[in-house]
Amino acid sequence: MTGRIPYCIASMAAVFLLAMALTACSPFRPDARTTTLAPLPVAYTLYSEQPREMGKWWESIGNAELNGLVETALAANLDIIQAWARLRQAGAVSVQSSADKYPTLDATGDYQHTRSSAKDGTGSSTTSETHAIGLEAGYEIDLWGRIEAEAQSGRLDYRASREDLNTSAMTVAGEVVSRWLEIQSQRRKERIIEEQIKTNETYLELIQLRFRNSISTALDVYQQRQNLAKVKALLPPVKSQEQLLLNELALLLGKAAGTVAVSDAEVLEPRELPGLGLPADLLAARPDVRSAGLSLSSADWSVTAARANRLPSLTLAGSGQYSGAQLGTLFDNWMLSLAGAVVGPIFDGGYRKAEVDKARAVVDERLAAYRETVYTAFKEVEDALTEEKWQKEYIAALSAQLEASRISLREAVSRYAQGLDDYLPVLSALMSVQNLEVTMAAERTNLMLYRVSLYRALGGTWTESLPDPDKRTADINIEQTGIEG
Repeated sequence: MTGRIPYCIASMAAVFLLAMALTACSPFRPDARTTTLAPLPVAYTLYSEQPREMGKWWESIGNAELNGLVETALAANLDIIQAWARLRQAGAVSVQSSADKYPTLDATGDYQHTRSSAKDGTGSSTTSETHAIGLEAGYEIDLWGRIEAEAQSGRLDYRASREDLNTSAMTVAGEVVSRWLEIQSQRRKERIIEEQIKTNETYLELIQLRFRNSISTALDVYQQRQNLAKVKALLPPVKSQEQLLLNELALLLGKAAGTVAVSDAEVLEPRELPGLGLPADLLAARPDVRSAGLSLSSADWSVTAARANRLPSLTLAGSGQYSGAQLGTLFDNWMLSLAGAVVGPIFDGGYRKAEVDKARAVVDERLAAYRETVYTAFKEVEDALTEEKWQKEYIAALSAQLEASRISLREAVSRYAQGLDDYLPVLSALMSVQNLEVTMAAERTNLMLYRVSLYRALGGTWTESLPDPDKRTADINIEQTGIEG
């Protein structure tokens, strides 16, 4: 009995090893593309001599609190946590798509108890028992590469899901920095408006004093009161917007609204342009571009699988079983069964051909999506460069306008104090100065936001070190070799 067991197992193993060897050469593979999918210009409209930075760009702002907020968001943001869960799902699906590359082996066990009686008047009966244990194995020989193509498609989908996670992380980091900058902007506006209120109250006191001395008119007093009320009305919307931004920041951090506080900070203007590299670098630096490319490659492999599925398949099956009437005699009888089956489609109503057409249409769709993603990435870089360039000129023009308005205000006040003009030129110049002060605060923030947009558009590789909050993604062991695209 002991010699039969190795013989049974060795026979089955030899058959399956031979079957697996037959799969070494697969005739179907995706067709290689010989043209550039989305050609880009050789350079951007602006040039930077700085080295290309692929790391955590927000650290260049130089605020420790901001750095902590971004790191907190990358670990606790709910969108990112969902992306990690989707990645684990994609990993499990990838493992499933590769499972058919290997034989299946199942253990079987059977017990039967039979009792029969004769109707001959004697009342005799017969009882029998059967015990059986064994193994069943099956394997489909991948003659045309269908199974390998499905496995490659699953692995590529997994990698694309990881790039989608990276895209979410880059988006969240940019949003956190943007909200922080906008909060600081609202606080600067609040300080400017409070100073303007004090200034207008001082002007009102002086005009009222002049009115009591019959130097100014009642209209001057009313006009200054109107301007004071106008400036005070600017404060509530600023405070409201600040709280709304804090609530948005809390959500980005995965916390309830009203639970996040931000300290005041002085935000400097952006330094020189960061290293831009070449437009072609976006193909490797942008995770959304990488994801679109991987999804396209996955669709190519799906076409291969659909084509191979139209051809016959060869399946091998084997089973070995020991049986006996009693447990003590279980290993006295054994049976070994080996079988092969060929199944080929003859008529399926055009289902498999339609599946090929469908897979090819998915390729066309994802090819267009890839090109759109590449060109969108290039556009976002160019937009950010253009916005920052002209925003700097706009701020310079506003600064000159503000300086001219301040000079005009001083002259108007001087002429009004000497009784050469009425109060209207003073009021007009004062309103111009105060409007420009608020506008300058907003536009300086916009300049920083355009720089944030540029960093986001350039991408980076810092997302590769993101910590998995659940620590389970690393447990999915997926072979990454042999994948094209």
